[in-house]
Amino acid sequence: MRLIKLVVLFFIIQVHGQQGGMWLPNLLKGDREAEMKNLGMKLTAEQIYSVNKSSLKDAVPQFDGGCTAEVISDKGLILTNHHCGYDNIQSHSTVEHDYLRDGFWAYKMEEELPNPGVVVTFVVRIEDVTTKVLEGTTSSTPEAEKQKKIQQNIAELTKTLPKETWQENLIKTFYDGNQYVLFVTETFKDVRLVGAPPSSIGKFGSDTDNWVWPRHTGDFSLFRIYADKNNRPAGYSTENVPYKPKHFFPISIKGIKENDFTMVMGYPGRTQEYLPSYAVEQIVNTLNPVKIEVRDAALKVQDRFMRKDQAIKIQYASKYASIANYWKKWIGETKGLKKSNAIAAKQKFEKELTEKINKVGKQAEYGNLLTDFQKNYAEIKEYALARDLFSEVVLRNTESLQTGYKLYQLEQILANKGEQSFTDRKNTLSKGIDAFYKDYNNEVDKNVFEQLITIYVNKMPKQFLPNGLETLNAQQLANDIYTQSSLTALDKFRALLEGDTQTVISKINTDKGYQLVKSLTDTYIKNVVPKLDELSIKNATTQRTYMKAIIELSPKSARIFPDANSTLRVTYGKVKGYKPNDAVYYEPFTTLDGVMEKYIPGDYEFDVPQKLIDLYTAKDYGMYANANGKMPVAFIATNHTTGGNSGSPALDANGNLIGLNFDRVWEGTMSDIYYSPEICRNIMVDSRYVLFIIDKFAGAKNIINELKIIKPALKK
Repeated sequence: MRLIKLVVLFFIIQVHGQQGGMWLPNLLKGDREAEMKNLGMKLTAEQIYSVNKSSLKDAVPQFDGGCTAEVISDKGLILTNHHCGYDNIQSHSTVEHDYLRDGFWAYKMEEELPNPGVVVTFVVRIEDVTTKVLEGTTSSTPEAEKQKKIQQNIAELTKTLPKETWQENLIKTFYDGNQYVLFVTETFKDVRLVGAPPSSIGKFGSDTDNWVWPRHTGDFSLFRIYADKNNRPAGYSTENVPYKPKHFFPISIKGIKENDFTMVMGYPGRTQEYLPSYAVEQIVNTLNPVKIEVRDAALKVQDRFMRKDQAIKIQYASKYASIANYWKKWIGETKGLKKSNAIAAKQKFEKELTEKINKVGKQAEYGNLLTDFQKNYAEIKEYALARDLFSEVVLRNTESLQTGYKLYQLEQILANKGEQSFTDRKNTLSKGIDAFYKDYNNEVDKNVFEQLITIYVNKMPKQFLPNGLETLNAQQLANDIYTQSSLTALDKFRALLEGDTQTVISKINTDKGYQLVKSLTDTYIKNVVPKLDELSIKNATTQRTYMKAIIELSPKSARIFPDANSTLRVTYGKVKGYKPNDAVYYEPFTTLDGVMEKYIPGDYEFDVPQKLIDLYTAKDYGMYANANGKMPVAFIATNHTTGGNSGSPALDANGNLIGLNFDRVWEGTMSDIYYSPEICRNIMVDSRYVLFIIDKFAGAKNIINELKIIKPALKK
């Protein structure tokens, strides 16, 4: 009996060890492929990534630089999240034709809406170029000289490495500078909106449910890629035709069950899995709390105005969602890091690494790493806090300060690049500022400013505050700026930029709002940036050596995957519920029943369209119901995802689309820093719900007829 228990324990540990990680698709052969097959995958590594043959990677483009999409038809139809397409849905919306509120469906291709500036990028080929990038450097090369040579090599290789004329070369760093990888890509620039459910479906639960399970959001939208007559990238043209992909995903409605294999492919943005304990402690106790406080204040102000005025709600919907996304993420991340004792786990790992260093006699090379980290993170603490406060208050969440900073950059261009560059940027800024002010409300921003400038003064280390700001009267300052400054209205802002160079410089420097921005920025650049940069370089250099030590001293069986950096990755796991707290267990599936349980008539987060209520009441689910006759909505699994994986395809063991990744559970957002298969779960909208909304709710049979749908076998 004891032997059986040991075998079972070993098996459980092995299965847990096989989950987590963000792997380059060209390096799956061997251990990764074996792990995936052990979890239930029926594909080969070659079917996932191939240079010479059609493979799954050919159906997974990056969407508009920050999300992922997947090709689901032979006519270039792509699926991504509703929140990834949100800006484009909003840009086509007006009070009279509110596609955010009502949804949008193109029932024929001629009705599809172009989206200037939106791109999708496919990976053609991946190749290690570390040796070429590091050519001309050695371990003894001074750091500044080494980085300069590396950047020169990257620039030259980007230009000279082979590719087709319509393709691009992109070289990215991995393992904190210990590896460099080339990505040959193709970017398509004619991307048109095909369909989006109303926000009451695509954003159901809104910010209350964001990062939360159980989830009931139909977070999807549809676009189409257009190409020239040769199927190559081209700017928007009425002569373009639907893109013919090398591969597209069949969509399975056969259903899924707990412990089924799942795979997610996409472009995760940034993780920091190998940070030392000192960095994690600083994130948990210093940096996350102040960022949360700033955004919490901004959100409360915006929410108050959005609930009272539909026009403001449209103006601020996308901005509010953007602010709220990472606000709630940081809250969950902090909670998860504490719950999982991540700092203690990091300290244990560091102790074990130190023992390995001592055992192999590598003290001279690696022996000072942890003491260097401890010293550097202690020294950088106030500078990092100042950076986050400046970024959150000046650059991100106070709109008048954002526009003032654009003028600050304009003045710097004059000083550093001369009058012609100044004039060019001034003209570009004047012409391009319309979109910003279209979604700007002076009263909303004034109230946000008053709250955030108070936090800035109270939380900023005093040595980094401009003279005079210590005795802040936030209300008086807000009244002065928002009644006198030209930063608060489009016509006034444009007027600032009229005239010759000296006239413009004189006008902006007498503007009260700009004077504050300039004072804040000058102080930050003078008192924070130099030391912050110095310490950041020290930490980056130490981190690179630390990563080298981890790779060198770990056994070959160790699962050391590279941190996310917006490049194509594969992660895999199983459909699985989880236990977030004592006496609580979450099942891995939700259904339309849960939507109706949360339904609050008229509420902007939990309202439900009447058509959906009617379909639910009639149980009119068509072929999309599960085996119990219910309408599936979402499910969770142990796939290791992060921002950038929004819109990623969730695939079954055979490479069929079963869902669409859109979120993580709140407690598991710590996976950017510390992944735990016990509580880290990604959230996916079920493909059956996507098709149900397209088919039964929207009646877009034209879209359904375009898809390859894998149906359950008929019962005999």
